[in-house]
Amino acid sequence: MKLLKEFKEFAARGNVMDLAIGIIIGGAFGKIVSSLVADIVMPPIGLLVGGINFTDIKLPLKGPVMDPSGNVVKEAVTMNIGNFIQTAFDFLIIALAIFLMVKALNKLSRKPKPEAPVPVVSQEAELLSEIRDLLKNR
Repeated sequence: MKLLKEFKEFAARGNVMDLAIGIIIGGAFGKIVSSLVADIVMPPIGLLVGGINFTDIKLPLKGPVMDPSGNVVKEAVTMNIGNFIQTAFDFLIIALAIFLMVKALNKLSRKPKPEAPVPVVSQEAELLSEIRDLLKNR
């Protein structure tokens, strides 16, 4: 029972709940960015480089195995370079978005430095400074 109570206290802390919410929102954000890259960013880039669909870029390592009637028994083994390029773009966009978000949050949470108070000079100190300056000029 004590273990259950400790777990309940742990799970009810604000930091754990914030982390859980962050993970859920991060997962949804990742899907949005993946769609942005796959459906909006990559097609124009593929068009600019000659109509290439990046997900179709594959490096064959072993061809497919076919039976005598022409049906595929084993699929071809390929390195899916296009998927890797797509995932790298996903990462770059997510990293840029997080960087900009953290930078904005830091800017908002930065407290302005308090201005240094102007030292109040007493009349005695002012007179002594004037006397010092007059003696220097002699």
